[in-house]
Amino acid sequence: MKELRKQIRESFESLKSQCKFEKEKLLVIGCSSSEVMGSKIGTNSNYEIGETISKTLIELCEENKLYMAAQCCEHLNRALVVERNVAEKFNFEIVTVVPKPKAGGSFATASYSLFKDPVVVEFIKADYGLDIGLTMIGMHMKHVCIPLRIKPDYIGEAKVTGARIRPKLIGGERAEYK
Repeated sequence: MKELRKQIRESFESLKSQCKFEKEKLLVIGCSSSEVMGSKIGTNSNYEIGETISKTLIELCEENKLYMAAQCCEHLNRALVVERNVAEKFNFEIVTVVPKPKAGGSFATASYSLFKDPVVVEFIKADYGLDIGLTMIGMHMKHVCIPLRIKPDYIGEAKVTGARIRPKLIGGERAEYK
């Protein structure tokens, strides 16, 4: 677990250096504990792995004044666990469900148990993303989503990628951009 926490911290710092985090922005995190353990996504959910990753990322988000959204697995349609105050701040519609390891995933389940006042929402538009195990977080990113290579590029056995956003470029050939 110590090595896992180290990899998470290094991946988070890699994302941070490429994004230049702004305070009170949303970071969506997708995580397959199965992939971290070297198994196919959705086949070997491990709560202890999910809890370790969630605890570490909650700490890092708090230190960096980011709001964390933990993506559930496909069985909950990739809904997200957030703190109630985050749902209220961003006017996210709250849905009624509690994630479990086999219906929501170990990471989202652990996040639900570790958050102070957790709720589940169906949709967000995040500013930053961290995807541990290729869980498809892009659906929860604002337009335009930029993929980022993260170092280290693995947490456990799971491939790690990052994401940030930029404003859309509109107006065509006569428009000017900074």
